[in-house]
Amino acid sequence: MTSQEEKILTDEMANSSPAKSVGDPGITPLSPTHIQPQPQPQPQPCLSSWLLLITERQNDTNDQVPSGMSFMVVVAIDFGTTSSGYAYAFTKEPECIHTMRRWEGGDPGVSNQKTPTTILLTPDRKFHSFGYAARDFYHDLDPSESKHWLYLEKFKMKLHTTANLSINTDLQAANGKRVKALDIFAYALAFFKEQALKELSDQTGCEFDNNDVRWVITVPAIWKMPAKQFMREAAYKSGLVSRDNPEQLIIALEPEAASIYCRKLRLHQMVDLSNQTNQNGCSPTDNVGTAMTQAKEHVRRNRQSRTFLVENVVGELWSELEEGDRYVVVDCGGGTVDLTVHQIRLPEGHLKELYKASGGPYGSLGIDYEFEKLLCKIFGQDFIDQFKIKRPAAWVDLMIAFESRKRAAAPGRTNPLNINLPFSFIDYYKKFRGHSVEHALRKSNVDFVKWSSQGMLRMSPDAMNSLFKPTIEHIIQHLNELFEKPEVCNIKFLFLVGGFAESPLLQQAVQNMLQGRSRIIIPHDVGLTILKGAVLFGLDPSIIKVRRSPLTYGVGVLNRFVEGKHPSEKLLVKDGTRWCTDVFDTFISADQSVALGELVKRSYTPAKPSQQVIVIHVYCSEKESVGFISESGVKKCGTLRLDVSGTESTAPRREIQTHMQFGDTEIRAMAVDVSTGRTVKASIDFLSH
Repeated sequence: MTSQEEKILTDEMANSSPAKSVGDPGITPLSPTHIQPQPQPQPQPCLSSWLLLITERQNDTNDQVPSGMSFMVVVAIDFGTTSSGYAYAFTKEPECIHTMRRWEGGDPGVSNQKTPTTILLTPDRKFHSFGYAARDFYHDLDPSESKHWLYLEKFKMKLHTTANLSINTDLQAANGKRVKALDIFAYALAFFKEQALKELSDQTGCEFDNNDVRWVITVPAIWKMPAKQFMREAAYKSGLVSRDNPEQLIIALEPEAASIYCRKLRLHQMVDLSNQTNQNGCSPTDNVGTAMTQAKEHVRRNRQSRTFLVENVVGELWSELEEGDRYVVVDCGGGTVDLTVHQIRLPEGHLKELYKASGGPYGSLGIDYEFEKLLCKIFGQDFIDQFKIKRPAAWVDLMIAFESRKRAAAPGRTNPLNINLPFSFIDYYKKFRGHSVEHALRKSNVDFVKWSSQGMLRMSPDAMNSLFKPTIEHIIQHLNELFEKPEVCNIKFLFLVGGFAESPLLQQAVQNMLQGRSRIIIPHDVGLTILKGAVLFGLDPSIIKVRRSPLTYGVGVLNRFVEGKHPSEKLLVKDGTRWCTDVFDTFISADQSVALGELVKRSYTPAKPSQQVIVIHVYCSEKESVGFISESGVKKCGTLRLDVSGTESTAPRREIQTHMQFGDTEIRAMAVDVSTGRTVKASIDFLSH
């Protein structure tokens, strides 16, 4: 055993133990930087109360990544914070992407390419409606009735902001009542499943079988594994796919989907904010929002077909890229802003991620929060809190009115923006305070918001722009930090996508920040970019060849104790052998490049022949280098579960070889009993605490 070091997972007999199961110790090869080679006896059987880890430190790449079953159609669901929708393409016509049918309903001044992410449950908590239908029905309810119905909107952010997300995490409806988040997400996915299958059946003229559909659900790239697993669990609960066929569902990362679609762009399908010519009908001296206004008008005129033809090769813009060129995708949505850095690999046009996905909760919802803070300043926090509970439908109306005016904000605007106040707001305020809304505005000392006799708040352009300022500053600060990274240099293009990317204020801020260092490209119909890209990703999930790991993952093990290297407080003596406890055995490091299909291999042995399940704690950290699981910033994030029942073996030493795949959008585990060659059920759970 020269040049080898033994590692075993610690059992729960130690305080910081990562494993519940027990077994024999095993061995792992050492690099020259480890301890000096020395003869080491095999650990004695008395150590069999601990779980074996035979750590074969191998990272193999399997280029033949299984694509799963063959499907007739790919349906992508863009489950957004503020709006959602679906699109699809038949596998025999991959160049034709069909967007969902037009939604009934809509708001003045707001495009209805997608439907609001709003859901309504009956008083007995049964699903009633989704989208415009939910919002309009809720609006029409009498206040005495509406307080019994459960109305939820913008609930997707809960998955990002909840520190210890689990299947039992709950959400608060507009009336203050709590409901399980998993039920809400499952109801929403079941709604999209029903809508999409009905449309596919109408299109094909026969009942469409769900088994013929590959489903794709989009999530922000900055989401941690628990949130991604939560969406998969919701898909199982909704009947979208079954646990027996997990390959039928793909989780797509939103900026990656946008990146894939942007590869197909033709010049007439985008706005180049950096262009110094009159292309797209605007000169560089025009208002920054003019080109987008023209683009939206072009899209509106061509939306009737709902079918988008994409290039079966790279688009005209992509033809300008050479091997190794780099670009950034900034996905500006309702809840989050996601940034990803890609490099082009020719001749196939495959993509390589250069820096781990980054971003934060800097979506357009931040502007809504600023507006709410302004209302609290004028009318009082106590009143706004009460109004939201007592008149929830009227509060929804007020935020709808604000949304349309929010979209009218622009750098060069001079005329004020008027926001309708619902009559129930004016009436309830008078009952609550004993004086009028107009009186409150006069007393508030908020000079830039006036009262209009038509029952409207009249905001100056500067007042509206100030609501955007904190959110945009967060985005620009993050972009500045990203562009300072050594991996993020010589960026040829910056693609602005997502609904918030339509904001002229945000566009101008990004232009000012970049100062011409990169070309800024905004696709037409920017709100559907992710949806269309997600369809393309479902058709070819192997298009992203290399990703970066967002976190460092590993398990806790025992190593042979080495004087001068290991701290004395980690020393454990067992049957005369000196061990170092709590050593972090790294599977993959933060920001490490991982090829699609690359496998991390570890082998484990059950404690006894009769053992049915091995459960191993998985730890993670944002740090690239981790020594011990007890270090600050290291936390238990999941469990690796190996179900070895039904694979009994007569071999004296039973080895379960586990392959973990980190190069996909989700972490996957596979296992096999080496002595019998039988497959072992393996899973990584990030939701159980």
